[in-house]
Amino acid sequence: MSRIGKKAITIPSGTKVEVSGNTVTVTGPKGTLNRTFRPEVSVVVEENVVSVNRAGDDKMERSLHGLTRTLIYNMVEGVSNGFTKSLELVGVGYRCQLQGKKLIIQVGYSHPVEIDAPEGIEIAVEGNTKVHVKGSDKQLVGDLAAKIRAVRKPEPYKGKGIKYSFEKIRRKAGKSGKK
Repeated sequence: MSRIGKKAITIPSGTKVEVSGNTVTVTGPKGTLNRTFRPEVSVVVEENVVSVNRAGDDKMERSLHGLTRTLIYNMVEGVSNGFTKSLELVGVGYRCQLQGKKLIIQVGYSHPVEIDAPEGIEIAVEGNTKVHVKGSDKQLVGDLAAKIRAVRKPEPYKGKGIKYSFEKIRRKAGKSGKK
């Protein structure tokens, strides 16, 4: 049995989980998330605990068991606490600013790059070199942070680019001169 799949999910106060068929709806202070799961697994809500069960023991059901539990846990965590990804712009003249819900990044190209925030995601700029992506859906937060980072990935020679705040850039030695 899946170690992750058999762990029960405790529902925090102020959060409500509803199951109708294969669809799970989680409502909390940060919003509402819906997701439809495969019929091979069943979701049961008892008092303040959500548990995920599987019908059989074939490979597909075992693989969906832990995945379903993790997705539901992320939904509960997202609507109660939310998720945040932080990025830093490293380089001379690299800066960003926020205009409404649009992030404008200047990272050495001939034009500024504009990125729109999808519905339910909030972008915050600290100073002009730090970006915080916040939201209740972990997948959307991660996708937007990866999209921002992809504008100018950090390069190993000078260390310039957009990096996650926890990321360490492994530096390479440049060209060695003739001896």
